[in-house]
Amino acid sequence: MFRNRIINGDMRIDQRNSGSAVNGNGGNKTHPVDRFYSAVYNTTGNTTGQQSATAPTGFTNSLKISVQTADTSVGSTDQVWYGQDIEGFNVADLGFGAAGASSITLSFWVYSNVTGTYCVTFKNSAENRGYTAEYTINSSNTWEKKTITVPGDTTGTWLTNNGTGLKIWFVLMAGSSQQTTANTWNATSGSIGTSNQVNFMSSLSNAWYITGVQLEVGTVATPFERRLYGHELALCQRYFFKVTNRGSRWLQTTSISSGNMYGTIPFQVNMRAVPTASVPSTTTFDIWGVGNPTTIALDDATTEWAVIKFTKSTLTNYYAYVLSGDGGSTFQFSAEL
Repeated sequence: MFRNRIINGDMRIDQRNSGSAVNGNGGNKTHPVDRFYSAVYNTTGNTTGQQSATAPTGFTNSLKISVQTADTSVGSTDQVWYGQDIEGFNVADLGFGAAGASSITLSFWVYSNVTGTYCVTFKNSAENRGYTAEYTINSSNTWEKKTITVPGDTTGTWLTNNGTGLKIWFVLMAGSSQQTTANTWNATSGSIGTSNQVNFMSSLSNAWYITGVQLEVGTVATPFERRLYGHELALCQRYFFKVTNRGSRWLQTTSISSGNMYGTIPFQVNMRAVPTASVPSTTTFDIWGVGNPTTIALDDATTEWAVIKFTKSTLTNYYAYVLSGDGGSTFQFSAEL
């Protein structure tokens, strides 16, 4: 078990979007499915990403990337890719940065109407060590399995803690200043592709799908590791946790002083780091007998729980209150790399 260092490689988990398309522009690490994020830099084009039911035999989902705004002229700094950052704890045994570093093998299923050469790049946290490999989509709109073996890097600094241990990016566009030589470790921070990389962004009709992503130690690609859904969800919740309306009695809490009341939300699993929080609108909550809270904010958090503060000037100090929510009362906690 746990040969696969990629989390959600079969794209089953989509806590944020439930299959809805997500804008990839701006390099803001938007997540179309759990653990996989977008990077769209400098190009005038744009993409959307979403969980898809199009998948090869043995899989139920894939990640679909579509061109939302085309870019037929690739500028020197243009780059588009989707990828996953792997926590250092989960690749510490690879021994990167020292003699004896282990080789790794990446395997995945890919499908697109745009045939030709694509690139995958591997980087350390500082992005001052990188390795770019090529693969070819041979047939249009046909699922193809690809395998890439990478020798371990004996140079550079590779984190082995809860920071980013290894980055893996699937490249869809790479301008000339972002290109490098394939199949060699280098210290060029800007290199993500080769001169052979196709311009996937050339047409609004273009789509690219991926699933069955597996990274493992060694030089052999073994069959995709199928973990139980509950296990995979828990692995994702270390980085992102979403809690939605629990019914009419969402939270029972006590007003402490100055119209402030506090409630604790426990996380399902310990998060990678103390998370940031996205809180819902005050109009999605009702304090029984009082009305909507005036403000909602994260008051405190650890890797195990978060304390939410609700304010309302008419609250009576040291009284217990019941907070109810509707379907829009959703808190999101992120500890993504």
